[in-house]
Amino acid sequence: MRLTGLKREVFRLALPALGALIAEPLFLLTDTAMVGHLGAPALASLGLAGVILQTLVGLMIFLAYATTPRVARLLGAGDKRSALEAGIDGLWFAAGLGVALALIGAVSGRLLVHPFGADAEVTSGALDYLTISWWGIPGMLLVLAATGVLRGVQDTMTPFRVALVGFSANAILNAVLIYGLGLGLIGSAIGTVIAQWLMAVWLIMVVLRLAGRHQARFSPHLRGVTKTGSLGGWLFIRTLSLRVAFVGATVVAARLGTEELATWHVAFTVFGLLALALDSLAIAAQTLVGHRLGGKKYVEARELVRLLTRYGLIAGVSAGGFLALASPLLATIVTSDQLVRQALIPVLIILALSLPIGGPVFVLDGVLMGAGDVVYLAWTGIVNVAALIPLLWAVSLIPQPDTEVNTVAVIALQASVGFGYLGARWLTLGLRARQDTWMTVGERSV
Repeated sequence: MRLTGLKREVFRLALPALGALIAEPLFLLTDTAMVGHLGAPALASLGLAGVILQTLVGLMIFLAYATTPRVARLLGAGDKRSALEAGIDGLWFAAGLGVALALIGAVSGRLLVHPFGADAEVTSGALDYLTISWWGIPGMLLVLAATGVLRGVQDTMTPFRVALVGFSANAILNAVLIYGLGLGLIGSAIGTVIAQWLMAVWLIMVVLRLAGRHQARFSPHLRGVTKTGSLGGWLFIRTLSLRVAFVGATVVAARLGTEELATWHVAFTVFGLLALALDSLAIAAQTLVGHRLGGKKYVEARELVRLLTRYGLIAGVSAGGFLALASPLLATIVTSDQLVRQALIPVLIILALSLPIGGPVFVLDGVLMGAGDVVYLAWTGIVNVAALIPLLWAVSLIPQPDTEVNTVAVIALQASVGFGYLGARWLTLGLRARQDTWMTVGERSV
């Protein structure tokens, strides 16, 4: 009966979390599909700008991942008011950080784009896109923080509803601005920023109403904000290692050529979408493991790990099978460039074959986050990147063939990330999860 109850809790949290998690990559996939019909240079420009924005927002994911286990532990210990106050502190931290990053990005866009080494047309398009997109960063960080609060109180349905409306608004705005008003790539950026702020305002209002219901304070508390920053610091290192890996792969793709970069961008966007879809189980792991450890329910926490890991494997196999079958259709939908289409199909198939590794990896990552094992995640993140670097170097040495697209190199690039990097993460996370040292209990452990 207890196992049946755990299964119900997992699906109650994971299924709505699926919709909320894929909001940002759905924004980018929508942009990719619409911009892709403007030509390869526009698609490549979006690829450069997209990886910079995804990197920045991805590095800030700790705003959700540091808040969720704190709120969940306090909730598990029976202190809902303190749980919500911890969430409010996270919102204040996100607001300040978002404004600072938007201002820094607005004056440093050129410094971020030029190191990729793309041609002048692609570089100019990426800069145009970023000029608009910086102003959506504070809104997106507030979305992350507010989503973390609601996950911690075991409400994943509200973020799902907000994500669904945000995605729909983004798609409509992009269609009108890109094609209806003829704004092209700039229209895509404007539509996405508007949708991001709509989501932020909605989620903030939900959190504030919940806090008021339990008489939690709305003002920031220095100790709480500092705690968010402390936990976030280790998670920042962990997330930085992920982004170094993906940015390194994008740099290699950019130096291969425009079509190669466009192909990699589509594959990377699809990977981001599927990874976050699989990460819905990791969100359930963060919330439920944190809640059980806060309530000192050691046995249930261990049962959750076994259950969620099995579900992660099943989800990875299912996602991989679906992508392999859909790859020809997907290549046709996202771009009208024939060279990119031809290269994209085998690259997507390699990605599909790596997803059964990714499913358990994402789950175990969520388990250790929920337990507050952030120091281990930070250090092993560095180890995993070190394993990837030689593989990226080897890909950069693959000679350019007589054909116009170096398909072999892009396939090898995807294999390096999908099997080399994810394989290293599976090893380090799996070894830790088999031990008991990460299972600290009590409300103040995170």
